[in-house]
Amino acid sequence: MSELRQGFQDDLDRIRKQASTIGAYIVELIPQVTDIMLSGDLKAAEAVIRADKDIDERVLETEELILKVLALQSPVAGDLREVTSALKILADMERSADLACNICKASRRIHGYEMDPKLRGLIQKLGDQAAMEYRKAVNSYVNRDAMESAALGDIDELLDNLQRQFLQQIIESHSAQTIDLQVAVQLTLVARFYERLGDHAVNLASRVRFIEEGTFPELHVSDRELSEEVGSPFGPTGSD
Repeated sequence: MSELRQGFQDDLDRIRKQASTIGAYIVELIPQVTDIMLSGDLKAAEAVIRADKDIDERVLETEELILKVLALQSPVAGDLREVTSALKILADMERSADLACNICKASRRIHGYEMDPKLRGLIQKLGDQAAMEYRKAVNSYVNRDAMESAALGDIDELLDNLQRQFLQQIIESHSAQTIDLQVAVQLTLVARFYERLGDHAVNLASRVRFIEEGTFPELHVSDRELSEEVGSPFGPTGSD
């Protein structure tokens, strides 16, 4: 193997390792923010929000490495698919970390409110399902498993169904005047954040299929949708 090719392979291995590390962090982060949502732990919520800057820096560092590889190595065919897909995968991961932070911010806004058992149970199910999907997506990337990635689209329907159940329960609780409007708004946003986490997991898995098979990915979250998540008509979802 030539020195130039070995240098490219080393860079590619580094990109894979860094993206896999970020993905593994998010896999662990989703159950953590679910616990925060259910416990109302303000210190833990603040720690997650502060740590988001570290994720942004890791993503930026990896993106810079990818751009260097594209500029200096001019990869082709499968190598080009992998390098360019890594940019998109990192974008999905960065947005996923932002969504986890948004769940923590929502937990701060409703701090002190005691959710009824039905709402708590559905939040736990949403968190478990989103974490499972993200774990499968990251595993498919680490193991280059196109078959595992292909199954995620169908699995994600379970998360969509849970979101609908949760929204229905919010409506019923608000109609019964057991939660006020502001709490209902924040819980509605939380449901959306979990649903979007599932979409990003499906996107990640779809990009694995593109890397391995050349099949163009069918994406669930567009750039337009990403911008709308920040400017939600339901209320503030960014930093507060």
